[in-house]
Amino acid sequence: LSERSNLAGVQHILLVLSGKGGVGKSTISTQLALALRHSGKKVGILDVDLCGPSIPRMFQVQDSDVHQCNSGWVPVFVGQDKNISLMSIAFLLEKPDDAVVWRGPKKNALIKQFVADVAWGDLDFLIVDTPPGTSDEHISTVEALRPYKPLGAILVTTPQAVSVGDVRRELTFCKKTGLKVLGIVENMSGFVCPHCSECTNIFSKGGGEELAKHAGVPFLGCVPLDPQLSQSLEEGKDFIQEFPKSAAFPALAHIAQQVLDETWQQSS
Repeated sequence: LSERSNLAGVQHILLVLSGKGGVGKSTISTQLALALRHSGKKVGILDVDLCGPSIPRMFQVQDSDVHQCNSGWVPVFVGQDKNISLMSIAFLLEKPDDAVVWRGPKKNALIKQFVADVAWGDLDFLIVDTPPGTSDEHISTVEALRPYKPLGAILVTTPQAVSVGDVRRELTFCKKTGLKVLGIVENMSGFVCPHCSECTNIFSKGGGEELAKHAGVPFLGCVPLDPQLSQSLEEGKDFIQEFPKSAAFPALAHIAQQVLDETWQQSS
């Protein structure tokens, strides 16, 4: 019964997936959380990237400790309004440099515990940031969340064919596990020059959009490589407040809006 109660107050669960590492899943998870918070929503982020937990760092709370309460772990709250809460293995490591050298079963047990034992309270959204690939951890995450009927998954790719190929496998994974794909985000889609604002396609362009069309899933938009975005993540600043004029801003706001529209459609 305790399992029911911890996610009972969570309205919508979103997974952020990609077949490939380094495409910016944690960046998209973070920015999506901030954009939803700006729409007045309460958001939690569950970081199940056990070997590379980067979310705490992006919110500058990497030195926080997790406390126990009678219904489980209390997540770490961010900012003054405490409208974003986080759970990550980073909070459980003795030292920040500790590596998680675990075999599958131990990782799977922790993921199950993360899903069951975090006292989120009432949330509009729980965003689950996953490691790269379609491995053990993903299967555990999807299975543990299945009883709570996740809203769906957002797939992140970069424009190159190599990345798109890996994300195509992720689409197959979603199909096999019965997870709805809310759409594909093409991240690092061109580089915006901080001086002249011209956008240069460093990798290539349109791979994500092409894949979405081919797979018959929504394309949520292109987020350009923006030094201001990287800087705000490095410093743990709220990009949406700091750089509303950035080229990445409308793209991120548009992605968040489509997620809100999806919840609205599902509830009506």
